[in-house]
Amino acid sequence: MSRTPQQPLKDTQTTAVPRHLRYTWDHEWLVVDEGNATVGITAFAADALGDVVHLRLPEVGSRVEAGESCGEIRSLTAVSGLYAPASGEVLEVNTALADAPGVVNTAPYTVGWLFRLRVENIAGTLSADAYAAHCAHTRGVRR
Repeated sequence: MSRTPQQPLKDTQTTAVPRHLRYTWDHEWLVVDEGNATVGITAFAADALGDVVHLRLPEVGSRVEAGESCGEIRSLTAVSGLYAPASGEVLEVNTALADAPGVVNTAPYTVGWLFRLRVENIAGTLSADAYAAHCAHTRGVRR
């Protein structure tokens, strides 16, 4: 992982898409450092869900499979599955979110991270540019 500051890319709705992260079609992000990944949901997903009120995250020590459901995110208006962007063993979950799940809405790319895992296999991921285009297409906006 690069230690230099990264300039975020803006999608068509001015939601920052950090360039140093990888993204999934299901709106999760990950960053890998020394074989371990930190995983979260994107600002696009957090905005679409609305106010997050509860999270069911994978358990520490459990194994997740790339592309498979590994948890659930509940908001005031919706329930969404959480999908693993990589296969591996869950090393840590963000326990602070139990008391403050709304942090996922306010800081999805920093303190709103969801879990960390030892990476064995990464599913197909998108670059920041490809993810911004995916979000624009999802909104029905052509760039």
